[in-house]
Amino acid sequence: MRIAVAGGTGLVGRYVVAELRAAGHEPVVITRSAGADVITGAGLDAALDGAATLIDVTNTAAMSSRKSVAFFTAGTGNLLAAGRRAGVAHHVLLSIVGIGRPGLTSGYNAGKVRQESLVRASGGPASIMRATQFHQFIPELLDRLPGPVQLVPRMLIQPVAAGEVAAALAALATGPPAGLAPEIAGPEPAELADLARQLGRARGRRRPVLRVPVPGAAGRAMASGAMLPSGPGLRGTQTFADWLASSPRSAQPA
Repeated sequence: MRIAVAGGTGLVGRYVVAELRAAGHEPVVITRSAGADVITGAGLDAALDGAATLIDVTNTAAMSSRKSVAFFTAGTGNLLAAGRRAGVAHHVLLSIVGIGRPGLTSGYNAGKVRQESLVRASGGPASIMRATQFHQFIPELLDRLPGPVQLVPRMLIQPVAAGEVAAALAALATGPPAGLAPEIAGPEPAELADLARQLGRARGRRRPVLRVPVPGAAGRAMASGAMLPSGPGLRGTQTFADWLASSPRSAQPA
């Protein structure tokens, strides 16, 4: 099966492409370097020619609501339109557990809320899979918190391996459209502060970690478990500690 992967050179996308190829499918990576741009729409018709399924794992580093909404509105709109023209029979979207819950609708999340709404409103055959934060989220976040004492927001998360999410996406993409698919999360919930201490030990650091509350609705949501899965679903097996042990480079500061 010919399956297009938008964002196929990113963290999850690389794993998705490898999973599809190993299963005997023909992945087509949608990337600017290959002449296809999701933001402008240029080259998408050619990239999607003959594709039965499109997997969207595009992402942005934008943290503001305005920039995130602009990115996902343009990219998702162009992918949906090009998919209709190419006769794509299944649009698969990777999203985030907790999106749309009170306190989780602003900043970067606002763009993901918009993205999901566009896919639903398209009326086309689609699947949306929500995943919890990847293991890489922890060092990426903590590396932005300098200082002799690491002040970590109160946050309950259930990190999952990017490769396990990719395997679930690949399986979803080769089946019938599922609408809102079961959520996927890691094997166990944890406080971000506890994971920060694990990371510090792996890096040989002695910097104290202090858990601090974040004011407002977002802070209450993060602390109360709004970013955790709401019910039964897919669960990965690799813990954060397993990931640290298997990824020596991940323990090094950026």
